[in-house]
Amino acid sequence: MLGLRTSLYYVNDLEKAKNWYSQAFQTKPYYDTPYYVGFNIEGYELGLHPVEKPITRGDGQYASWGVHDIRKTLDHLVSLGAVIHDEIQNVGGDIETAAVKDPWDNIIGIIYNPEFKAEKT
Repeated sequence: MLGLRTSLYYVNDLEKAKNWYSQAFQTKPYYDTPYYVGFNIEGYELGLHPVEKPITRGDGQYASWGVHDIRKTLDHLVSLGAVIHDEIQNVGGDIETAAVKDPWDNIIGIIYNPEFKAEKT
């Protein structure tokens, strides 16, 4: 295993989702086609994949994106229409996590972990 490469989200309105994620992650996609939109988030891929029908999702598995300020990030996502899935919680030391559901019911985890340093391979 080489570590996280892509966090993929399924959406039924690719154009609306592209705009929402551009605002949520404050970046523009580097890859933009009618069948896939890709964002480079500090060396990791956030991908949007269009679907025509709703997908059944579970609440138990999702990727968490590192942040510098968990409260500010959570408030930003909620201001864009996300709904809190998991409130901010301390999970040990200075590490805090939270999660929201985007307008397409995808879960986006966020984590503040000052101890984690991504290593380039």
